[in-house]
Amino acid sequence: MPVPVPRQRAIPAVESGQAQAASPGSGPSEEGARRTEAPDTNAPSTEAPRTEAPAGNSTDERTGPAAATATSVTGVTGASGVPTPTSVPAPAGVPAPAGVPAPAGVHTTLTLLVIEDDPGGSTVVPELLDSAGKPIRVRTARNLTEAERLLTDDVHCILLDLALPSHGRVEDNDDELAVLRHVLELAPRHAVLALTASGDAERGTEAVRVGAQDYLFRDELDGRLLSRAIRYAVERKRSDTAERRLAEGRVRAQENRRLERGLLPTPLLDGSSLHFAARYRPGRSRALLGGDFYDTVRTPDGTVHAMIGDVCGHGPDEAALGVELRIAWRALTLAGLCGDELLGTLQQVLEHERSDDEIFATLCTVDIAPDGRRAGLCLAGHPAPLIARPGRPARLLPYDNNGPALGLLPGARWPRTQVELGREWSLMLYTDGLIEGRVGKGGERLGQDGMVEMVRRQLAEGLRGEQLLRAAVNEVRELNGGELTDDVAVVLLDRVV
Repeated sequence: MPVPVPRQRAIPAVESGQAQAASPGSGPSEEGARRTEAPDTNAPSTEAPRTEAPAGNSTDERTGPAAATATSVTGVTGASGVPTPTSVPAPAGVPAPAGVPAPAGVHTTLTLLVIEDDPGGSTVVPELLDSAGKPIRVRTARNLTEAERLLTDDVHCILLDLALPSHGRVEDNDDELAVLRHVLELAPRHAVLALTASGDAERGTEAVRVGAQDYLFRDELDGRLLSRAIRYAVERKRSDTAERRLAEGRVRAQENRRLERGLLPTPLLDGSSLHFAARYRPGRSRALLGGDFYDTVRTPDGTVHAMIGDVCGHGPDEAALGVELRIAWRALTLAGLCGDELLGTLQQVLEHERSDDEIFATLCTVDIAPDGRRAGLCLAGHPAPLIARPGRPARLLPYDNNGPALGLLPGARWPRTQVELGREWSLMLYTDGLIEGRVGKGGERLGQDGMVEMVRRQLAEGLRGEQLLRAAVNEVRELNGGELTDDVAVVLLDRVV
């Protein structure tokens, strides 16, 4: 179907003053003089023609290919005390509306808003051309009320007369830059040029310190000077905005990293002879936390409880849900729950906290008896742990009684299997990110069998604890041919006598 064409907003004559064309040093035009302008051909014929007009229509010698090269701005501010770069690269096109990057190769006509209490009498705006040689549109306002009405999204730069009365609060009477502060609050995304008297460079410098991009002397306005100053101010504002956003993004990233690091668990194993090690690698780029979660605590009776789980997916929502489940598991475990009762309560937590009914989580829990020789194992759709003992090859614990993942079946049950650990052992809990990496060019998965063989070989090489986990995760990554797309968490508990 055809796409409707939006009607352009025509600016009434009462809202827009008429900029005068003049050579440097010329005075104001006579009262009643009129400029010839063509009506806006894009506006419907039933509306009044736009009174906004380009400030001059002569051709600058910089039109053509040279307009896209670097433009010298030395002396743009006259006696400005603010450091000014010797050259500013002119954009290939012209900036888009304030705060919005222009698409590459797209030309947008620059628009200048002049705020001056007597634009028809004191300030003469000479002919202005942008970097492509196109006339710069000019709007004028006699006060801040008119300026706010004319400050639409297509305005790129504001030329503000610092002598304009602020008509603000009583405390503004002692502030020479009160009007500038009001404009900066009104237009935080727009470039601002301050206009001041020739002998008042100190005031202009202070205006730049407060937030203006540059300042100009009222008596030295010149077409080329003002055109360059406008382009420079717009690009400087764009650069400052991009730098500020980048700094804000870095601060947010640092805060997120501190938050994620704080959400990783600290094992509670005081009084236990077991050695603990863990390795965590989220699948998300530049993240510290994914949908995998783990924890280990020792209850007052001497039992050591270990858990590892995986929320389907690996985004920030899944990471948050994983943290909630981990905290709930720790609280329920310290309250004395275990086995089927514990998993059933965790499923209720998951059902209440998940954002979608299709989200589920797998879980493996192990409760190791105080003597360290026996353990109870519960699996909720999760791969079985691996156990390694001296003189025996590493193998997987039984997984015949594997129950469903949490969040899949209401009223599900999770049997608890009793396993014999022996006198000395290493128990490794892991998520499926460790076994689902690719192996070779055929796209074949490593799988549990491949992982068991890999760990057997690494144990034979004498690797233990943190070194074993680091070597296992690194080798899986190398076999995959690069970073793993899924989260990986591995927990290792050792009993050495």
